[in-house]
Amino acid sequence: MLDSLEPEYIFETSWEVCNMVGGIYTVLSTRAATLQEQYKDKLIFIGPDVWKDRHNPYFVEDTKSFEDWKNYTQHEYHLRIRVGRWTIPGNPLAVLVDFMPLMNRKNEIYAHVWDQVEVNSMPAYGDYDESSMFGYATGMIMESYYRYFKLQANQQVIAHFNEWMTTFGAFYIQENLPAVATVFTTHATSIGRSIAGNHKPLYDYLQEYNGDQMAYELNMVSKHSTEKKAAQLVDCFTTVSEITGVECEQLLERKPDIITPNGFEDDFVPKGKNFTTQRKDARNSLRHVAETLLGYELNENALFISTAGRYEYKNKGIDTFIESLKLLYDFNDMTRQVVAFIMVPAWVQTHRPDLANSLKNPDSKLYSYNRITTHELHDYYNDNVMSALHWFHIRNQINERVKVIFVPSYLNGADGIFNKSYYELLIGMDLTVFPSYYEPWGYTPLESVAFSVPTITTDLAGFGQWVSKLPQDLKNGVGVIHRSDYNGHEVAQNIAKMICEFSLCTENEVKNIRKKASIIAEKALWKHFITFYHQAYHQALKAKNERITL
Repeated sequence: MLDSLEPEYIFETSWEVCNMVGGIYTVLSTRAATLQEQYKDKLIFIGPDVWKDRHNPYFVEDTKSFEDWKNYTQHEYHLRIRVGRWTIPGNPLAVLVDFMPLMNRKNEIYAHVWDQVEVNSMPAYGDYDESSMFGYATGMIMESYYRYFKLQANQQVIAHFNEWMTTFGAFYIQENLPAVATVFTTHATSIGRSIAGNHKPLYDYLQEYNGDQMAYELNMVSKHSTEKKAAQLVDCFTTVSEITGVECEQLLERKPDIITPNGFEDDFVPKGKNFTTQRKDARNSLRHVAETLLGYELNENALFISTAGRYEYKNKGIDTFIESLKLLYDFNDMTRQVVAFIMVPAWVQTHRPDLANSLKNPDSKLYSYNRITTHELHDYYNDNVMSALHWFHIRNQINERVKVIFVPSYLNGADGIFNKSYYELLIGMDLTVFPSYYEPWGYTPLESVAFSVPTITTDLAGFGQWVSKLPQDLKNGVGVIHRSDYNGHEVAQNIAKMICEFSLCTENEVKNIRKKASIIAEKALWKHFITFYHQAYHQALKAKNERITL
């Protein structure tokens, strides 16, 4: 870009800084090393101090540095901060703020923000209060740093806010530090996700929706109000995919200035002999748990497939995946056993002690009617996955071609059954399936191909749309299926067909497919995608410069 404006300082904030909750953690934590290499400690992440006195595995505090600034912040802004390093590649500077003191002032702050930008916080409920006060606090921390270290108006400074939870920080900066350029990224609109999650047709009817009207209907007024105002008022508005860009333009009434697709770093993927060893270990673990739970041995050539993600039953396409497994029974060419792992955290009591005991003691057989779940659920009767398996009569009998194992626990290495992380099990899969209905980007299929595991996704996922610009057949590493509001059964049929065709591939064909999957993953590394962020910074600084010279 000619005459590109580059920031000298970047403040970036998210509820998921040093706080792993979902996909945004992956976005920020993998991108950080690429930015930190260029900006060093002038890249400053700000997150919520929600761990307080408990050990935070994502943050290492530096108690000796920035003492004067911390005292200044405490004295002038009445906020306590901790400064240290985010324990991710690059180890960027991170500031955690205890925003709870602002809760006593929330009505005053809400009234002020209404007067300033007309965000309607009156119908707020749930996590809105904590999120808004955190966002407001991040703006105060940015101002504190700016004032204490005497940054000047002619210095190019970016304040980057992620998701609606941080929008109050953007409003604060615009009012108190107009010389700072603001960027707001929505990773999924709150109202779009709500429309999809409430089983309303989002895509075919999108042009007829009014975001404000739907917010009233779905009790999302405050979240939608703050997200819409931030999108419209910041210097640069971005989102992660073209499909979400269309959604933003309709529901938030501003077209994103830049599309900033989500990249990743492959430093978590083992290399060479390490990869082979870990894949073998993963397959042994998957087979051991499956055979112990089922009570019989699997065929040597059993096909291991999986889906994973948040428990958004429709949005993540879990319903469609289960239907596709049932449809596999109708494929006469499908001769291999299929073991499908549904790795979706649900409402879990604990791991199953009987299963854990049988895993440790091979002579102790498992005597249980439950041959499906690895962990005990609080409510089997009202669980969507269990209900679907019951509806389709999938019971994991020895004569059934398809076995389904529901892993409803977070795979963090200490789940009590596998005791491995999700990545440590993903590497052992033959194929993954993510038939998303609502997925602004979609890290799970990208993570899959990073581990050379071919995947099936849909063109309603941002990643699926991006891949669609490349050769998009499963034999090229990623199978992309067309999905709309009403073709769920057709999608399930196409998934079943792809699984069947993959099961018939020769060993050499599978090796070639796995190689092509890894090539696609390489194209999505941050070294390729970071340029979109530089474009966003340029756009924000350009808009800011024009704004303050008016």
